[in-house]
Amino acid sequence: MQHKQFCISEALNWAKAQLSAHGVSDDGLHDSTAIDSKVLVAASIQQEVVYLHTWPEKRLTDSQQKKLEDYVNLRILGHPVAHIIGYRDFWSLRLNVSPATLIPRPETELLVEIALNLQLNKQAKVLDLGTGTGAIALALASEHPNWQITGVDKSDEAISLAQENAALNGFEQVTFKQSDWFSALENQQFELIVSNPPYIEKDHQLLELGDVRFEPSSALTSGADGLDDIRKIVSQSQSYLVKEGWLVIEHGYQQRDAVSKILKSCSFRHIRCELDLNALPRVTLAQI
Repeated sequence: MQHKQFCISEALNWAKAQLSAHGVSDDGLHDSTAIDSKVLVAASIQQEVVYLHTWPEKRLTDSQQKKLEDYVNLRILGHPVAHIIGYRDFWSLRLNVSPATLIPRPETELLVEIALNLQLNKQAKVLDLGTGTGAIALALASEHPNWQITGVDKSDEAISLAQENAALNGFEQVTFKQSDWFSALENQQFELIVSNPPYIEKDHQLLELGDVRFEPSSALTSGADGLDDIRKIVSQSQSYLVKEGWLVIEHGYQQRDAVSKILKSCSFRHIRCELDLNALPRVTLAQI
């Protein structure tokens, strides 16, 4: 980086130019340099992105400029932005992230919207399977504080992170516990089960691209066709849902028909699939 201290607008231009020169993307396919540069500059000066547009002439300090250089170098190496700055915004929440869990994606907010639109009791019991950072469970709690929400994950590190995020966002009434899917939930039943499970084929080329290279494969892949965990969730959830309870699952956009077939084979009804912001089939819900 130049010795001259950048103002914010110059810092943005420098960061974007560096990332563009190295072909940085978040998924190996789409250019994310404009968004990445804004987030990294904002984080380096410990401000929100809107601040950048309000004070474009404000100069960075030496330490802020050094931090930005470090951030940009990490991004050039491929590290996800969320890992570099330590958090990701999801729904109305700021969530700490770590390499031990999947980074929450905007697509998953669709699952939250669908769950919130279901007509459930005011104190409904809700289960989030494979909670990771706690994103889905905490987003639901932010809208329905009276729901009795439990988030489970087989990773102890994920549970610790989810509990940390619950405390940071003031939702300590949400319960998080270590469980390999339903293994630690004996004799419990729920009105709603939600899950963003692993659903990528184990040999998919996507695993060599973009941010997912730095995320745990156990949170991404599920057998040869990507559906092993979904099969397990669907078949086992029958024992954990009350009569007319709902199951809501995020999946790959090419898996709509396969997921619907799995649900039908387990006697689920009222099966429907919702499209994400890119008009791709992303979340399927069904009733027992």
